[in-house]
Amino acid sequence: MSEWYEKSFGEDYLIVYKHRDFGGARREVERMIGWLGLPAKAKVLDLCCGMGRHSLALADAGFEVTGIDLSEALLREARAQDGAERVAWVRSDMRELPLEGGFDAVVNLFTSFGYFEEDEEHLKVLREIRRVLEPGGKFIIDFLNPSYVIAHLVPHSTREDGDNLIDEKRRIENGYVKKDIVLTSKIDGTPRQYHERVKLYSLEKFRDLIAAAGLSLEAVHGSYDEEEYEAETSPRMIFVGTRQ
Repeated sequence: MSEWYEKSFGEDYLIVYKHRDFGGARREVERMIGWLGLPAKAKVLDLCCGMGRHSLALADAGFEVTGIDLSEALLREARAQDGAERVAWVRSDMRELPLEGGFDAVVNLFTSFGYFEEDEEHLKVLREIRRVLEPGGKFIIDFLNPSYVIAHLVPHSTREDGDNLIDEKRRIENGYVKKDIVLTSKIDGTPRQYHERVKLYSLEKFRDLIAAAGLSLEAVHGSYDEEEYEAETSPRMIFVGTRQ
């Protein structure tokens, strides 16, 4: 049986998340560059690059970028962007990367973590990040803040996009935040259903996973506008660290 993310990150994902813009990615990359302190032309891996927003912004900043994603639909969108030829696009599962390594930094953004059921599977991802990093290389993992998600969860919302009605239902269940998405065509009434699921790792548990993978955590930011993470008010947990 296929996993939820194999179906959900297809053509319809580009409709549901169309509001994620390239300008926002550039602003986030500017902040990340400050946190990472990378030299010019550093080798950067964008792990779970999606439609390539951050990969292209990193390339604009002068870095040698590789973007990896499992979704062929999202990679196709990335390859169609202006300047896409400056990025090496690779299709792969994040738990087993077809790369030798040698990266100065690895970034994993927009809650592209927590997709699996078992902690061991997430630990595989972190160990792969460590493996492909040069000694002294940096990483950023941009994850949701569970406390904030629980406090601000919108159980149900609807909206329109072109010929599609988008219905989204959200819930907290068994340690996950789950979303059920239904896109219905206004032309023929045909519904397309998707499911998303992210494990709600606490700060403490995430710290433990990072340490177990052999990585060193240096800072946790609460958003791209916050230097310090606040447990109850920060929307994100952005982990910055190093391979020793």
